[in-house]
Amino acid sequence: MLRERKYYRCLIAMLLCSHSLVAQQTISGKLIDTAATSSSMIIVGDIVLTGNKKTKDAIILREIPFKKGEEYSLDVLVKKMEEARRQLMNTALFSAAIVAAKNIEGTKINISVDVKERWYLFPVPVFRPVDRNLNQWLVEQKASLDRVNYGAKLYYNNVTGRNDKLRIGLVNGYTKQLSFSYDRLYIDNKLKWGMKWAFATGKNREVNYNTINDKQVFFKDVNKHVRNFTNASVELTYRRAIKTRHSFGIGFINERVADTIIRLNPSYFKSGQNRVSFPGISYSMIYFNVDYIPYPTKGYAAQFSISKNGFNHSMNLWQLHAKGLANWPLSPKSFFSLNMYGGIKLPFKQPYFNQRFLGYGDAFLQGFEYFVTDGVAGGYLKTAFTHELLGFGIKTPAVKKGKEPQRIPVRIFGKIFGNAGYVHNPQPGNNSLPNKMLYSGGLGIDILAFYDFVIRLEWSFNSLGQNGLFLHRKTTF
Repeated sequence: MLRERKYYRCLIAMLLCSHSLVAQQTISGKLIDTAATSSSMIIVGDIVLTGNKKTKDAIILREIPFKKGEEYSLDVLVKKMEEARRQLMNTALFSAAIVAAKNIEGTKINISVDVKERWYLFPVPVFRPVDRNLNQWLVEQKASLDRVNYGAKLYYNNVTGRNDKLRIGLVNGYTKQLSFSYDRLYIDNKLKWGMKWAFATGKNREVNYNTINDKQVFFKDVNKHVRNFTNASVELTYRRAIKTRHSFGIGFINERVADTIIRLNPSYFKSGQNRVSFPGISYSMIYFNVDYIPYPTKGYAAQFSISKNGFNHSMNLWQLHAKGLANWPLSPKSFFSLNMYGGIKLPFKQPYFNQRFLGYGDAFLQGFEYFVTDGVAGGYLKTAFTHELLGFGIKTPAVKKGKEPQRIPVRIFGKIFGNAGYVHNPQPGNNSLPNKMLYSGGLGIDILAFYDFVIRLEWSFNSLGQNGLFLHRKTTF
């Protein structure tokens, strides 16, 4: 980042010097950037876009924090050019983006924005264990193929050139499921409002019906399906500026389980029911001001959500969740990170169906991958010191003759980390992890490759006296 800032400053300064706007001075062959201290203002001229064969110009210009005709000092313009490049990369539309001064006309500087578009269409075969993490599947489930979903999914990004996303999935195996979603980031001419539609329906022969000794307990029926579900939702999104996005959602959920599940756990749903159908409403806000969303090394991010599921005795749940992430560079290749999460579910008396807390999805404590902690309130604090060990590129064959081949960057990081967490559960049952502080720590290797693919190898130690090697594909935030 510092090298890029120097590059932008020197380039702009040389352009200015060549047109007698500032004096060029050199000492030992180094340019003294007197434009940085000049009181003269620089006017943004034309913004010339190149490389976007599919992506609409308006989508790119939406991410650039300056417009034609605006005036800035050199320092401010350099920062905005850096921010423009960072925002373009964080759209996940491009494998590379360069924002630079093109030429100068009087006191006006024309800006060049050159991008390299990614591959957008990915028909992907599906072979995915259903367990919460790979260690649980490999060790506790002995890599059972009965606990694997297989099938095909279609990932189609930038369908119309407006950064929209289409997802279609047909899955068999552990879960038979048909899913569809379409996320249109912008539906208005001012590029502020968007909309997302999602639908999924499926069934399972196995259900996690309880938690005993801090581990999920399952029931399976090889002759029939014991769970059927259908989910549908619509979200309206609002993105007034660049870094913050608001979402307003409404959905409908239908869940039904076999009577056997209710006999095994009468509190699975409320009042011993074997079926619930309920609407839900939600609001969420997410803020990103980081250098690279898939693996941030600098900057801040935050997420807040509130939702209401059900409006009667069968389903009555308020949820409030908040996340925060901060990364502080310590050197060009090292940074310190802080990751926080907290949540509460009201009222506290909830059926088992609503009690999942830590150990599910991306809300977990490193070192406790073999356990889950159910409850209605709690959170965690994670810290890490990370240093980049290695960085290189893998050259890919040229798609067309005469076209320059792309290079896939690979970066390898080493880290040490520590976690602390707590979950409150007024009805813990035969579980020992709720209602007490949990601690863990360890060291690991993170591999960042192929656009935004991140894999984490971690050796963790927890407050139960256990340790082990764990593999994750989860994102940091």
